[in-house]
Order: sequence, then C-alpha cells, then structure tokens
Amino acid sequence: MTPREMRAWIAGKLDPIETYDPAKRIIHSDFDLNPTEGPTQAQTERALSPAAVLVPLVEHEAGVTVLLTRRADTLRNHTGQVAFPGGRCDPGELPWETALREAQEEIGLDPAHVTIAGLSSAYQTGSGFDITPVVAFVRPGFALRPSPAEVADVFETPFAFLMDPNNHERRFMEQAAGMRRYFYAMSYEDRLIWGATAGMLRALYERLYGPVAA
Repeated sequence: MTPREMRAWIAGKLDPIETYDPAKRIIHSDFDLNPTEGPTQAQTERALSPAAVLVPLVEHEAGVTVLLTRRADTLRNHTGQVAFPGGRCDPGELPWETALREAQEEIGLDPAHVTIAGLSSAYQTGSGFDITPVVAFVRPGFALRPSPAEVADVFETPFAFLMDPNNHERRFMEQAAGMRRYFYAMSYEDRLIWGATAGMLRALYERLYGPVAA
C-alpha cells in the first residue's frame, strides 16, 4: 500500500469532520472490559466533560509512527502516564480545534505540519471525560517544544506495532473486595501504554480492521 493509498484507506474508516454529529458516534469506554462494574450512580448523573486528543500519525519514509507523550510528574491527574496530546474543549470549540490547540500548547506541534484524517470512536472515562480522538497525518520536519509543566517526554511508536492485536494485552488491577478492573496495555521497548490511551488505540484498530473474535 502506497502512502497515498494508506491515507485514503485510514480516512475512509473514520468519521469525517464535515459531517460531525456528537449524537451519532461510536462510543467506547473504560467499562468495555468491565461490563459488570459499570459507572457509579454519581458518574451516571454527572455530565461528562467534552475533551479531545490528537492521534498524530507521522509519515516517515520508513513507515508511519504514532507520536505520544509522557505526562509530567508534577501533574495532579494521571501523573507520568503515556497519553496523546489533548485536553478539555473550551466552550464553543470543536474537537479538532481542541486537539490542534492542545498539541501546539503541550508539545509545540505546528498545525501547518498536520492534516486531519477524521474522527475515531469516542472514548468515555470513569474520571468523567468524553474524549474525541482526532486522527491526523503529520508531515516530518517539525520541531517540537514540549511544555515542561505538562509533558515529561515525547516519543514515537510504530503504528504497525500498535495496530497488531497480538500486542494488545489485557491486564488488571486489584480493587477493593477482591474485584479486578481490566484494561488494555501495550508494551513497547521501555514504554507502557495503558488505560484510556490504549483503549483509544484499540478502538482505532477496530475502526480500521474490525473487531477481534473473542
């Protein structure tokens, strides 16, 4: 598949921004692997905060990679975790506007290097966010300026590795009363991608290739 063909194939599997309708989205969540747990009553009654992330696919000659960050150790939430650039939507802001703005603020990614491909499946977190992943192609040659207040590190992981279901581990954390909370994780070299970020990557895989048989 040529780079142009790959671009067209990926874009064709996503929701175009031109027809964006938040009421007509495929939705995944932290509870996909924990159907018996489900959100608490407080979580159900609380309005989710709209947020967006940029899923940056960097088009190198040797192959496509995904640009990821490690959150700063000084942040209050999700300290040190691997994440996409992104954050809360400002009032009246569309998801792709949020994703581009946050990527520029967090890692200094110039929007001039970015071409939006479309929107992947929404992802809702137990912590109260309704996240829209904005998939985009990134032209190499960019210079990054990570914000030390938000980002400890920026790195790239091969897209092919992240889109291989053999690398999608199901792990769990022990909770109260012996309950287990399951989540996806992807280990690449010395990096561990897990939680919502891995869940969004798994959802993107299913958009592109279809669900994996249980």
